[in-house]
Amino acid sequence: MSTELNAASNFIRNIIDEDNRSGKWGQRVETRFPPEPNGYLHIGHAKAICVNFGMARDYGGVCHLRFDDTNPEKEETEYVDSIIDMVKWLGFSYQTPQKEHLYFASDYFEQLYQAAEILIQRGSAYVDSQSADDMRANRGTLVEPGKDSPFRNRTVEENLDLFRRMRAGEFADGTHVLRAKIDMASPNINLRDPAIYRIRHAHHHRTGDAWCIYPMYTYAHPLEDAIENITHSLCTLEFEDQRPFYDWVLGELADAGMFSRPTPQQIEFARLQLTYAITSKRKLRQLVDEKYVDGWDDPRMPTLVGLRRRGFTPESLQLFCDRIGVAKSASWIDMSILEQALRDDLDPKAPRATAVLDPLKLIIDNYPQGQQEDCHAPVHPHFPERGMRTFPISRELWIEREDFQAEPVKGFFRLFPGNKVRLRYGYVVECTGFDTDADGNVTAVHCNYFEDSRSGTPGADTYKVKGNIHWVSASHALAAEVRIYDRLFLDPNPDAGEKNFLDALNPNAKRVTQAYVEPGMLNFAPDDRVQFERHGYFVADRHDSAPGKPVFNRIVSLKDSWAVKPAKGGGK
Repeated sequence: MSTELNAASNFIRNIIDEDNRSGKWGQRVETRFPPEPNGYLHIGHAKAICVNFGMARDYGGVCHLRFDDTNPEKEETEYVDSIIDMVKWLGFSYQTPQKEHLYFASDYFEQLYQAAEILIQRGSAYVDSQSADDMRANRGTLVEPGKDSPFRNRTVEENLDLFRRMRAGEFADGTHVLRAKIDMASPNINLRDPAIYRIRHAHHHRTGDAWCIYPMYTYAHPLEDAIENITHSLCTLEFEDQRPFYDWVLGELADAGMFSRPTPQQIEFARLQLTYAITSKRKLRQLVDEKYVDGWDDPRMPTLVGLRRRGFTPESLQLFCDRIGVAKSASWIDMSILEQALRDDLDPKAPRATAVLDPLKLIIDNYPQGQQEDCHAPVHPHFPERGMRTFPISRELWIEREDFQAEPVKGFFRLFPGNKVRLRYGYVVECTGFDTDADGNVTAVHCNYFEDSRSGTPGADTYKVKGNIHWVSASHALAAEVRIYDRLFLDPNPDAGEKNFLDALNPNAKRVTQAYVEPGMLNFAPDDRVQFERHGYFVADRHDSAPGKPVFNRIVSLKDSWAVKPAKGGGK
């Protein structure tokens, strides 16, 4: 099946199109997404998921979800469950009408072991008994060849005996390793007899204590691809230098009759490098363990569970990945591109509402005590078919504190003594004064309203004012906790060079305020999204929010506040 014409062309699609023209795979496209279950997925994995699953989808193929669980000391079922959940949340499926394509490297441990015995029998692998330090010293450098191990010329029989005894558990960790026998003088260090099995007396989350030797990822990966009949093995660029070993392993075993040709093709593309973020699992764990954030799903984190809690939509992440495309060379993607994709996805979806995040009391002195009346505003200004929302106005309101200045600066058009503004969707009011506490802080603002100025009535047009402010009725508004989230780092490259990424943490990446929102949001459900007019896009927190007691996370501001401003008199 050909790719859809509206799909952006890239070098991977060109390869697949050529394979389909030549009949290399019989029009079959099977990819795989192979995470290690040793942590939570992050934004970089979202690109890998979109590329692998997206290519398979577009060509009518299938993408396998395969867990490369070859390192038992770091893997947990918790991570497996989370990864499965995230793939589904992003909108992808590994299910076909015929079967579910969910796999584990541990499903193939016996086949991987048998393949290693075949390599030994072919004289292409040997058991090395050097210490780890000696192996490292003899590996050579980028400019110096390595040195052969003194155990490199063991006989096939001796190697088989030792390898079988390794499996039987006779030796302690680190005593021996099984190495591929390739070329210690190769200019590619990855071909200098890489290790393919090591001894690890560790409990595995799926196989228990059945094994005490485990394959190396670089050895297991090509074999898993071949066992699953993968056609196009799409990897990020750091695996480019490993491709010769990938091909060597499959070539040796195809020659031995274990696999047929053609064997899977590894294709590398640039990983996602996003400014103002880090994707190192070790450093993300440090943020969690040292309490710089509130867990793996903290909305400041670049983990997928964090982005979901922040309020990102699966569609926004897919849109972002479509926009940045697939390239062969590495480049940095600015955070603003991700944020704009998010805004573009949310804008047509999110209903509108009013929220006051820094409340200041506004008293309409000439509005009748105890009276209220309904005001109306569109649920969405661009989609009138979605109807109107209704909320009351009364004598006492909450407004934003920044909408009042006792001594206004030049160009300030909102509330100050003697000035008129429109209460959005309501009346025009004129500020008459304000109250202060003993320290001089403004505690309330007073005004009078003009009865014939109500929005939507003929009299409204006779009032020309420059200011238009948001408000909610004090006696009707719903109190809400609002968490204002921003970028986690102040430095666009917090992890570069010798920097300590912790020094770049943004102290204002999370601010919590007690706010007031429209009463119509009483039953807003967790994960529901809204645009608070003027303030940005928000989501009801999926864990902490409850009907009647909402907690809102800011997903993204309405505009990019991080853009570099041009210098006066010129500049970019």
